[in-house]
Amino acid sequence: MKKTTAAVALMAVFTLAICLIILGSVSIELMDALKIDSGRFGTLVLALFLTSFFVQLIAGPLVDKIGHKPVAIFGFSATSLSMLILSIANTFPLALTACVILGMGAMSVNTVGNTLIPVVLFQGKDPARASNFGNGFFGLGYILTPLLVVFIIKSLGLSYHTALIVLAVLCLVFLVFAVFTTFPEVKTGFRFTMAVRLLSKPAIIVAALGMFCYTSLESSVSTWIKKLMEELFSAGSATDATASAGLVLSLFGVAMMAGRFLTASVRNLTAIGTKVIVFSTVLAIISIVLMIIARSSAVGIIAVILAGISFAPIFPTIVGVTFSRFEPGLYGSIFGIVFAIGLLGGTFVPKIIGNLSTESTVQQSLVVAAVIAGVLFVISLLIGRVNKSN
Repeated sequence: MKKTTAAVALMAVFTLAICLIILGSVSIELMDALKIDSGRFGTLVLALFLTSFFVQLIAGPLVDKIGHKPVAIFGFSATSLSMLILSIANTFPLALTACVILGMGAMSVNTVGNTLIPVVLFQGKDPARASNFGNGFFGLGYILTPLLVVFIIKSLGLSYHTALIVLAVLCLVFLVFAVFTTFPEVKTGFRFTMAVRLLSKPAIIVAALGMFCYTSLESSVSTWIKKLMEELFSAGSATDATASAGLVLSLFGVAMMAGRFLTASVRNLTAIGTKVIVFSTVLAIISIVLMIIARSSAVGIIAVILAGISFAPIFPTIVGVTFSRFEPGLYGSIFGIVFAIGLLGGTFVPKIIGNLSTESTVQQSLVVAAVIAGVLFVISLLIGRVNKSN
């Protein structure tokens, strides 16, 4: 059971990456097609993450209550449907509808993948290491999605609509695997009130605050990298700034995937997880400052790669360290709480950056992300203190 279950768990986090990177991957093309500016595009991102927030609050406890299979089936189905709707969207309201459905699917596969991975990998004995390894496949999704869009548009001469349809079909393939996979049994004694009581736990509170800041950063960077790099490439001699910017977005995914697989190679990672979070946050601050001060595409590319490497361990290590303090039967509820709070950051911060950039540039607006990264550093220190006291 564990091999096929692990495969579906990895498919789930791969699909989550598609959900979270797709708007950034087609940002320029979609804005042109819908005739909207970066402010209204930011509203689409807000719709995705605000929906995700509410769905995540339900999906976590729901997995603990009814099991992974129905949530996985719904997640892959909703994701595929959202891609199809977005592929035919010719008005802003229809694109907004697609983003709402995308949020529902994203948080379903997110919960399935990230609660299964610590249980089915490494015999369930090192959740931080397992979470980093599993989410390396999230990085893989970050690589392949923008590359697919660039390949279909530039190499095949087709539209971004085709890329969305291809991704929709891929999600349907994952759905078939989920239907025929056996998942771990759920403890029937779970009660939703247990999830509420978890809110009083200091380890969960600081993890949720850390996730708020981290998700703000990842969603902002993944949403606006393509636009940022287009600004930098346009100032240089690149013949096709949009295509080049799309390739840089894939480099962000390469760096994230490499960073997570590298972190997963560290045995007993859970024991030193809090130190890893602090170190990675310092690197994240440096990468964002580089993005802000970059005056050439070369510096921008270096900043993007460093961001991918530094972001890589933060999310899965926060999850793994927090899981290590509780019983596996509560993983769904814990993840639901922590990630839902995190999604609030992903909901509003990219929108703020988009609004600010309508009057200036994305590069100048990334000062907001730099401030968030500074706050994350303080919280990362608190995570270390709280987990040391437990």
